[in-house]
Formats: sequence, structure tokens, C-alpha cells
Amino acid sequence: MWKTFAIIIVLWLLNCIKILREYERAVIFRLGRVLAQPKGPGVIFVFIPFDRSERVSLRTITLDVPPQDIITRDNVSVKVNAVVYYRVMDPIKAITEIENYNFATSQISQTTLRSVVGQVPLDDLLSNREKINASLQEIIDKQTDPWGIKVSVVEIKHVDLPSEMQRAMARQAEAERERRAKIISAEGESQAALKLKEAAETIAEHPMALQMRYLQTLADMSSERSSIVVLPLPLEFLKALSAKKS
Repeated sequence: MWKTFAIIIVLWLLNCIKILREYERAVIFRLGRVLAQPKGPGVIFVFIPFDRSERVSLRTITLDVPPQDIITRDNVSVKVNAVVYYRVMDPIKAITEIENYNFATSQISQTTLRSVVGQVPLDDLLSNREKINASLQEIIDKQTDPWGIKVSVVEIKHVDLPSEMQRAMARQAEAERERRAKIISAEGESQAALKLKEAAETIAEHPMALQMRYLQTLADMSSERSSIVVLPLPLEFLKALSAKKS
């Protein structure tokens, strides 16, 4: 009998001993009331049957927010998904203040994503994600703080646009590139016209400059082994002929 009793005591003690990893904490309920401080890591003693323990991991949890159908501020329907990084800072609050903190954080992340993205236009969603991510992180962290949870990072991963909107944006980008090309071409023509004006003014002040230009053109043509012969005539000769006709 004593051996049986001793075996029962040994089994009871072994069952009361729990080993927690470095990143784990145990919230102990003794006769229904939670103890002031969580226990762990290492070896802890749970006084069964009067104690009940709940293990909580303190590691950062990666939450994948599934794609959400959202209508932006400018009435564009998009699908947006995100990723949320959070961890438990207060194990007692995570157990006593909410039934399932992982599920609750997932749901609050989805609703906040729909709410925040629905308040911004499509252009801001595509080009100003840092500001939207910061707003999401601040709102979700504030809502989960009473549960003892700290949200460290929220990132929008992908924005899925309708095919019609993708084609419209492609046409817009192409039109923008054509506009820039025309502006650059017009600026080049304007600069070339200014240079031609300066050259004309220089030739008007020095008529021999035009004759020198003729000679340079002949030298360039002769180097190309062309059969075309060009004889430049002075402008004064042409002016004299026009005066005689008049």
C-alpha cells in the first residue's frame, strides 16, 4: 500500500513539474484567480489540481492578412493584402482580457486595412505606402494595446488592380512619356533656333564669315569623294544681279 501511495505521489510531482522554454511564460490560475506574475522560463511547479496554467509565447508572430476587397476614395475597386508583425508584451492581459488574441489581432488587422485604404485615393495607395503603413501600425497597435500586444510593423504587400484600370494606367504612362518627348524636342528646337539666330547675327556683322563657311563645306564634300561640284557665289554678286533686273 505504501508503495502504491509513493508511486502516486511521484507521478503527481512529475505531473506538477513543467519546463518552459526561454521564449515562453506560464499564466497560472489558482482556484480560478490569476497569480500576480507569470512564471518561467525554466522549471516551474504547478500545484495540480488547484492550479491551471496557460502557456504564452513571447516571440514575434507573423500574421498574413488575406486579400481584402476595398473601394478606394476615388471609387476604384482593388484587392489589398498585408503582413503584420506583433508580439505579446503582457501574458496576463493576453489571456485574461481577450479569448483568442491571435484571432482577434487578425480580425482587427483586416478591418483596419479596409478602413484605412478606403480613405485614400489610388495614387496615394500606389506611391505613398510608407505613410499608409505607419497609419495602419499606429491604429492596430492602439487597439491591441489593452490586450498586452505590441504591433511593431505593418506592411502592405500587394495591390491587385482590375485589368481595365491596368490598361488605363498603361495608356496614361505612355501619354506621359510622349508628352515629355515632345517637350524635350521642342526645347531642342528652341535652343537650335537661338543658336541659328546668333550665327546669323555674326555673319551679318562679318560677311566674310559666310564665304569661309562655303569653303569649309567644299572641303567637307571633297573628302567624301562625291561627284557633285558646288560653286559658291558671293552674296554681293547675287545682290548686283537682282539690282540690274530691277
